[in-house]
Formats: sequence, structure tokens, C-alpha cells
Amino acid sequence: MFNRIDRRMFTILMIVIVQIIGASMILPILPIYARRQFAMSEEVVTLLFSSFFLAQFLAGPIIGRLSDIYGRLPVLIISQIGTVISFVLIAIAPNMAWLFFARILDGITGGNIIVAQAYVTDITPPKQRTQALGYIFAGFGTGFIIGPAVGGILSSAFGPQIPFIIAAIAAALTVVLTWVALDETLTPEQRAANRTRSGSNLNPNQILHNVPLVLVLLIGFGVQFGLSIIQSTFPLFGEDVLFDGYTAQQTSLGIGLLLSSAGLGQVITQVFLLKRLLRRFDETSLVIVGNIIRGVGSLGLIIVGVPWLAAPMIALFASGGGIAMPALQSLATETVPDEMRGGVLGVYQSATSVGTILGSALSGLMFALATPLPFLVSGGLSLLLVLPVFYIMRRRQVQPAAVS
Repeated sequence: MFNRIDRRMFTILMIVIVQIIGASMILPILPIYARRQFAMSEEVVTLLFSSFFLAQFLAGPIIGRLSDIYGRLPVLIISQIGTVISFVLIAIAPNMAWLFFARILDGITGGNIIVAQAYVTDITPPKQRTQALGYIFAGFGTGFIIGPAVGGILSSAFGPQIPFIIAAIAAALTVVLTWVALDETLTPEQRAANRTRSGSNLNPNQILHNVPLVLVLLIGFGVQFGLSIIQSTFPLFGEDVLFDGYTAQQTSLGIGLLLSSAGLGQVITQVFLLKRLLRRFDETSLVIVGNIIRGVGSLGLIIVGVPWLAAPMIALFASGGGIAMPALQSLATETVPDEMRGGVLGVYQSATSVGTILGSALSGLMFALATPLPFLVSGGLSLLLVLPVFYIMRRRQVQPAAVS
């Protein structure tokens, strides 16, 4: 399969994998590091996470637009340098304010993956873009398998600051790789034309009067909200519940290894399951199945309570998301005419980003109220989101090609 991928596509894949390895290395470490080193409460720790996503939500469309105007390569390099600086600042942070500044900086410049995906669409013909972007998604999963485990190992062996330094080095390597191996894909004429290109054709009134689209956006928001509250609090849950009584080194290592099982679940789903499921089921069925699996995985984490049983629950949760999310994006494009598909995907991305921001911000409060509460909310919400999918399913059966 990879023998068909040209040098630029292979380079982008390596950039994504290295970038995700570096970024995911800090996932099992940052919440515990912030709580131990700076005495931050659970509510403030999860606000630290949401500050990144809020900055990314506000800056992401601007970063993408800048790459249209000035070219993919310079924006990709600048955003990667911002990530390098952010990781270094976290490692040397003397106080809480530095941590927040570093995370906001990384969020502002964190459009490198978005630009990398835009680069892929530039170099692949339309019929091959879905497959090419599938490679990128598999790269995400691969990096997420390696990163949390490496972060846990480094933290347990050398201390909590070392993973941030190594993550900065990994991000710096992607800067060099981008500079050496990639060429600009947009010509000066294309960049000039992009300066006057109009944005999305969807306005708020069109969205609100499109009931299937509103439901898809609601589901996307809910799915991402459920993911973010688990993602933000799992290291704290691991320290307080799964690894209660273990040493700090054992806890850091164990949480990193458990989070790697999420990446494993994603890779298995994308490489082996999704294509086969699509041959037998339509998108609405996959969204239903995926959310049920996510709900079982989330609620299962509360029930099992021990590390070796938590791993399959995490993999199950990630696998459910890998089944539901691509199908949900496809459903979003079916709610509008063909010429508005780009706009609707942008609106869908905004809805999921809001879910991430609110979920990250509220997860600390939930965790402080009751340790299992984030997992109960996530699991219950996943099951509840099945209901609006049935409405979309019935509408598709009555009007298979409806595009109001």
C-alpha cells in the first residue's frame, strides 16, 4: 500500500506521526505534573486543557486561511516552531501562569495538522483524497500508541520535565523534515486568487432551518464533549482510582501505557474494521453502533476499577469513536447540496470544537464533585445520542437523497 505513496505523502505521514508522538507524550503527564508541581486543583487542571482547545478553536480557521494566502510551507513551519517553544516553556515553567501561556501558545500555533491535511488535498486527486486522509488518520492512531507509553516511561524513569523536552525535540525534528523534504503546493497565482475567495456558503439561518444538519451538529458536539471530559480527567482518575497505592513512577508509566491502548483501538478500527463495516451497514447504523460501544467503554471504566481491565475498556471507547465519527461527518455532507459540502464540514468542525472546549472546562468540576462522574456523563451521553440518529435514519429511509 505504501509503495503507491509519493515522497511528499510519505513525508507528511512521518510529520504527523512524529508530531502526534510528541503531543501525546505529555497527555498522561501534564495533569499530574500540574497538580503535583503547582498544587493546581482539578478544576484548574482541566481549564489548562480547555485553554489550549479554545485558542485552537479561535486560531484554527485563521491558520488555515493564512496557509491559503501565503502557502502551506511557511505556515506549517511557523506553527511547528510554536509547538516547540510551547513544550520548552512547560518544562521550565516556574509558575501556573507560564503553563497557561504555553498551552495557549500551542493552541494558537497548533494548526500544523490542519495545514498538513490541506497539503494532502493539494497533492492528491479528488478520487484518492479519502484514502489519503485515511492514511493521516491512521498516522494519528500510530502516534497515539507510541506517545503516551513513551511519555509514561520517560516520566517514571527521569522525572516529569523530561517528556516535555523530548516532545520539543520531536517537534523540532518535524520542522527540519518539513524544510528539507517538502515543496510548496500552491502557486503564486493560486495564493493570489485565494485572497479574494469567499468563505462558507452556510449562514446561521440556513443551518437552523435544516433539521437533519442541526441534529448531526448536536450529535457531533455531544460526542466530542464526552471524549474531552474523559481525556481531561483520565490521568487524575488513573492516579486516584486505578493506580491507588502505586508509586508515582508506576502511576505515570501505567497511565501512559493505558492511553496507548486508545491509539491501538483507533488503528485497528481504521485499518481492519471500518472498511468492512461500511460494506454491510449505512452511516446511521454505524453512528448508533459506535456510540453504544463508546458508552459501554466509558461506563466499563468505572466498573472494572483495575489497570489490566481498564485497557480493553479504553480501546473499546476509542474504537467506538473511530466507527461513529467518520460516518457522522459523512452524514453532515448529505444534509446540504454538493457545492456546500466544504462549508458544512467547517461548521461541523466548529461544533465539535465547542464540545471540546466546554467538556474540558467542565470536566474538572465534575471530577471534583465525584470521581466517577465524568465517565458516567460521557457514557450516558453516548447512549442518549443514539436517539436523534433514529430520526435521521427514518428521514433517510423516506427521503434517501434529501438535501434540504
